[in-house]
Amino acid sequence: MKNTALKSLLLASSLLTSAGLVHAADVTLTVESWRNDDLQIWQEKIIPAFEAKNPGIKIVFSPTAPTEYNASLNAKLDAGSAGDIITCRPFDASLELFNKKQLVDITSLPGMENFSPVAKAAWTTDDGKSTFCVPMASVIHGFIYNKDAFDKLGISVPKTQDEFYAALDKIKADGTYIPLAMGTKDLWEAATMGYQNIGPNYWKGEEGRQALIAGKQKLTDPEWVKPFEELAKWKPYLGDGFEAQTYSDSQNLFTLGRAAIYPAGSWEIALFNTQAQFKMGAFPPPVPKAGDTGYISDHPDIGVALNSKSKHAEEAKKFLSWVASPEFADIYANALPGFFSLNSNPVKMSDPLAQEFVSWRGPFKSTVRSTYQILSRGTPNLENETWVESANVINGTDTPKVAAEKLQKGLDSWYKPAK
Repeated sequence: MKNTALKSLLLASSLLTSAGLVHAADVTLTVESWRNDDLQIWQEKIIPAFEAKNPGIKIVFSPTAPTEYNASLNAKLDAGSAGDIITCRPFDASLELFNKKQLVDITSLPGMENFSPVAKAAWTTDDGKSTFCVPMASVIHGFIYNKDAFDKLGISVPKTQDEFYAALDKIKADGTYIPLAMGTKDLWEAATMGYQNIGPNYWKGEEGRQALIAGKQKLTDPEWVKPFEELAKWKPYLGDGFEAQTYSDSQNLFTLGRAAIYPAGSWEIALFNTQAQFKMGAFPPPVPKAGDTGYISDHPDIGVALNSKSKHAEEAKKFLSWVASPEFADIYANALPGFFSLNSNPVKMSDPLAQEFVSWRGPFKSTVRSTYQILSRGTPNLENETWVESANVINGTDTPKVAAEKLQKGLDSWYKPAK
């Protein structure tokens, strides 16, 4: 009896030890992020999909408030207490972390071949040799329009600059709707929804952006002045009091059905879907003339990296490779319509407005906002100055030529292109 009891006890102890060993083998990876709005999506869609295929690896999504994220993350990284996976903001903030050796070089990570150089640009060193974040999503610029208003007025979707102004003239003449919902009070709206939206068609996307960085083009060249000349033409179509109109005012004017066209970023889609009581469509920035190559601002917004001090680097790399996969791209892009996968494998969007935006990637050439890489590292900051001058041009307080001269003078004061 005693032997039997002893054997049972030893067997139970062995089973418990084995169970403990199995449990101990589970690795938990913590994801640092500013996207606290995405907590439910991670818990219900992203994490279950990864864990189902990767037994033994658990994921915890641990977001911080967006305004506190950079400071909080920097403090944690310096203290060695940050999570294994770091969500990356685009360009300089993340580049600084890599330069401080706090993020790992993942240039050769399996899955990175799924991204183009433009898709990786926001998380690649200036010399193009090292990439340190897996691109997750971008936002695309264009115009969202009220389909009911277009149908009522018999307006076709404009494809060229002339067709665009003809549509605006028709909307204005009818008087039912404000032609364009955009204000200049918040400054950034004029630059982001205006200048950076239509500009790539004139400076030819990456060709012009790279030439500006290299010092082969200047902001006073015709291809950089032309977008300001077009913005100046928008003034009569913006409605009364646009100078005092905030970003949220513009959103409300459109979703309440008082404006026909909204110069947009795709991040508006989810909000507009819940607020607008009319059918919506979208069109890309109209090209200068029929037959011209079209360009879109397909701006990288979010990526993920490996903390160089992670105790679970191999498991974290498995997760990053999965984020680089078509499976993740499909889950993420459809969970957050308007935040588009940067993966070269196309994702079919279930949201029709999101699908319209992302369909432009085929016939149009993608670029990123001209001020974000390298050119806004000094003082005056080119990004912030472009906000000011875009608003000034629309308000009529600066001519396009003067605005361009001010921007170039500011850039020349601190930026010397590499030889």
